[in-house]
Amino acid sequence: MIFDEDIKDSLITLRKGGTILYPTDTIWGIGCDATNPSAVEKIFKIKSRSCNKGLLVIVDGEQMLERYVRDIPEIVFELTNVSDSPLTIIYPKGKNLAEGVCSEDGSVGIRICHDEFCRELISRFRKPIVSTSSNFSGKQSPENFSEIEKSVIDSVDFVVKYRQNDLRKQSASPVIKLEQNGTIKIIRK
Repeated sequence: MIFDEDIKDSLITLRKGGTILYPTDTIWGIGCDATNPSAVEKIFKIKSRSCNKGLLVIVDGEQMLERYVRDIPEIVFELTNVSDSPLTIIYPKGKNLAEGVCSEDGSVGIRICHDEFCRELISRFRKPIVSTSSNFSGKQSPENFSEIEKSVIDSVDFVVKYRQNDLRKQSASPVIKLEQNGTIKIIRK
C-alpha cells in the first residue's frame, strides 16, 4: 500500500537528515526533522529563503506541543478545539528546536496536525516536522501537487506518492500570534 510505503520511506529520509515533499492537512509541504540543524538549513536552501524568518512546524498533539513551546496559555487548547480548520499558532517562545526554526525573536509557528498521513508520520518519528509551503520564497503556494514546480520536486530527497492525484484545491492554514501579554493577533485568515 502506498500510504505505508511512503511513511516508511519518509521516516528513513527524516532520520538521515533529509528533506521530504508531503501532503499535510492543508497544502503540500517541504519537511524535515525540526530538531536537526543541517536538515533545517537544507530547507532554507531549497526555498531560497532568508534563515531569519523561522519555519512552521507540525506536531501530533498537545503532549508533543508542550515539549517544544515554553508557557502554553490554556486558551490555545480552546482555540484548537473550536477551530473549523487547521490552525497555526505562533507562540512567543519555542524550545528544543534547531536553529532557524524559531524566528529571531524566539517565536515559533506550530500546528497540531490531524491529517491521517501526518499524524502517523509524526507519531512514528516522535519529533516535530518542519512544514513549509512547497514553493520558492515569494512565490504563490501550490494548491495541490500538480501545481508544484518541478524544480522544487527535484530539490528534495524524497517525494511522497500518497495523494499526488488529489486535485482538490487546498489553502494554507489561518495563522494567529499569541503575544507575551496574552493578546491574540490574526496574521493570516
